[in-house]
Amino acid sequence: MAFRKKAAPILACRPDVLIVPECEHPDKMIFADETMKPKHALWFGDNQHKGLGVFSYGNYKIKMLDDHNAAIKTILPIEISTGNFRATLLAIWAFNADDKDYVYVGQVWKGINYYERLLKRKNVLLAGDFNSNAIWDKPNKKATHSMVVERLKKFGIQSTYHLHTKEKEGKESAPTFFLYRHKDKPYHLDYCFASQNLIRRLDSVEIGSFEQWRSLSDHKPVITTFDI
Repeated sequence: MAFRKKAAPILACRPDVLIVPECEHPDKMIFADETMKPKHALWFGDNQHKGLGVFSYGNYKIKMLDDHNAAIKTILPIEISTGNFRATLLAIWAFNADDKDYVYVGQVWKGINYYERLLKRKNVLLAGDFNSNAIWDKPNKKATHSMVVERLKKFGIQSTYHLHTKEKEGKESAPTFFLYRHKDKPYHLDYCFASQNLIRRLDSVEIGSFEQWRSLSDHKPVITTFDI
């Protein structure tokens, strides 16, 4: 929350497209003069202090697709474009307290089924806070993290972190979240999945350090770079 107060550190990473879960509404964002301003901003949510924000910088443009289903919270279908390059992004903050059986990863499960047509495109990304990990898989759940991973694999879409590190789901060595900002309560909840055409262009995957980001958030940024 209060992204305007935290923008400078993440903008120092020079993002082209930035996904910010639990983001305040753009109307509240009065940045310092020296802070780089986004070229385009998209936001969706019920709470003006805590929605999902997506921002583009430099020559990158973003726009919401007409396919958007507001009932699936909070997953936004977005077109990214620059020059001759086009990609489809599902920006994700997986949380819906009103959907009892699908509160967290269940929203992602619903999203990838509803937006199946988009998953068949050439350049596809799913990125953000999935609020899930394979360690919480249970046979009686209607949707699990592993179900999402396997479903995406059928479209040739895979986690860039796991491809880059060769680690298995649920065995991540780099956490992206610390419960109550406690270093001894680490979890890996944030992901960037990409289709095969983008995977071939994958350059790097970086996750920020606990020490650098603990004063700003209980999450750390996942920075995925493609050579396009």
